[in-house]
Amino acid sequence: VQLQASGGGSVQAGGSPRLSCAASGRTFSSYGVGWFRQAPGLEREFVAAISSTGRSTFYEDSVKGRFTISRDNSKNTVSLQMNSLQPEDTAVYYCAADQIVHRDYVLYDYWGQGTLVTVSS
Repeated sequence: VQLQASGGGSVQAGGSPRLSCAASGRTFSSYGVGWFRQAPGLEREFVAAISSTGRSTFYEDSVKGRFTISRDNSKNTVSLQMNSLQPEDTAVYYCAADQIVHRDYVLYDYWGQGTLVTVSS
């Protein structure tokens, strides 16, 4: 599975960008997908994940109620709608895929290249 993340950029606090993760490969619908982020000098951290069918979603506490993960298996895409962004959300955001959904980034086999989201106050 090859992944490509897009949708990052510079936004004002309170903004609502939408990240997309486009996948290649006919078996994408059998993979869970996670979004992770990494701020400068910090370890990569879990943001959200979605099961292969889309029926189950998981969120890191700080983004619950603000971010929504979804997928469209007919288009091989997973999206992360981010609302009410704050400067502390500034990071490079990565999507990752694995046959089992994890919160631990080291367990994912496939990664996109990352997209930078910068939130200014």
